[in-house]
Amino acid sequence: MFRAPERAEKLAARGLYEATSRARNLRALDCLNSFKADAQATFGPYLAIYLLTIRHRRLDQIGPAMAIPGIVTMAAQTPAGALVDRIRRKRELTALCGAVIAAACLQVVYARGVAAVAFAQAVFSAAAIILPPTIAALTMGLVGPRAFAQQMGRNEMISHAGAVAGAVGAGAIGYRIAQRSIFYLAAVMSVGAAAAAMAIRAGDIDHDLAREAVVAPGEKEYIAAPRELLADRRIMIFAVSVILFHFANAAMLPLVSEMLSRRQPGFAVVYASACILVAQAVMVPVAWAAGRWSSRWGRKPVFLIAFIALPIRAVLFATMSTPGLLVSAQALDGISAGIFGVVSVVMMGDLARGTGRFNLLQGAIATCVAIGGSISNLMAGFVVQRAGFGLGFLTLGAIALLALTFFHVAIPETKPPR
Repeated sequence: MFRAPERAEKLAARGLYEATSRARNLRALDCLNSFKADAQATFGPYLAIYLLTIRHRRLDQIGPAMAIPGIVTMAAQTPAGALVDRIRRKRELTALCGAVIAAACLQVVYARGVAAVAFAQAVFSAAAIILPPTIAALTMGLVGPRAFAQQMGRNEMISHAGAVAGAVGAGAIGYRIAQRSIFYLAAVMSVGAAAAAMAIRAGDIDHDLAREAVVAPGEKEYIAAPRELLADRRIMIFAVSVILFHFANAAMLPLVSEMLSRRQPGFAVVYASACILVAQAVMVPVAWAAGRWSSRWGRKPVFLIAFIALPIRAVLFATMSTPGLLVSAQALDGISAGIFGVVSVVMMGDLARGTGRFNLLQGAIATCVAIGGSISNLMAGFVVQRAGFGLGFLTLGAIALLALTFFHVAIPETKPPR
């Protein structure tokens, strides 16, 4: 006669445990995103300054060291995605990357030669490119496809907030204490990211969902061959759209920084920092909204907003000369990048559904990002050198219009029906 109440109590206790476990996992995921962004925002931008002013290295020595992240990204991004798909211990892999990044930060402080610094850069870059697909995979494995868009919006919101906090904290510590303290801060944040990853309960991660594999009861797991991804017309269109997006976007901020450096060299660093902080601050609410809007309206209309902001920003940069207005126009970069960081990953989840190749696709698209960015900087530098900044920005604006048109016409909506 007491079985029904006892069963109800057990079910209630189980529901409470699951809710508590879910809340704990999501808090750990929040901490992971924040600490990871702190470390990355701290390490990269200040390395060149540290090598120049504290280590007194020549520019021809600093240049090759600073070029390493791009080379590593181009070579290793797609294999890194394939690794994340294959390995089931994604939580441990994330923690290992955090520990490796911490070691690389300390290596920079104690390195005596340029070769040792270059090695630290390579190690840092290799670990850093694994983190985005692992975090996306952990998110998918924890919340599932239905809640993925909103949770990715939250991930990116916290990540951008962490980047702002990291930049401000690093600037304050470097100014008040010592520049090498910046790298100690980055190492501590990386260890925090590793601890946060390990705080996620391993049993709560669905590793089939984490790679977008569909396993029916009693059937063997299906994993698509890479050539099957290449045969999907939607994936190829999306890859071309990503290359065009970054072809138009990547060179804008460096060109603005260079233009401000020539016009007001005494305040160039201040204006460049302001451009970065304005964009990152705008990304915080935009990323949160992008996750919610893409769940309600669909992926394509939200992504179109990011494409529309690109030509507007290019025209503003081409026609403005006041530093304050140029910095303000960087808010449009916050809109574009904030939406891209969320909706591109959500669309990749849609496109990879049932293939088991979600993280491989992330790595391949990240390679497309690097390709578009490299072409953008090469082309923009060539045009500006021969025709000036105005025509350089207008050329990027024309490419942005091409990207907008191509995306609007060619890509279908990827949001699955309810």
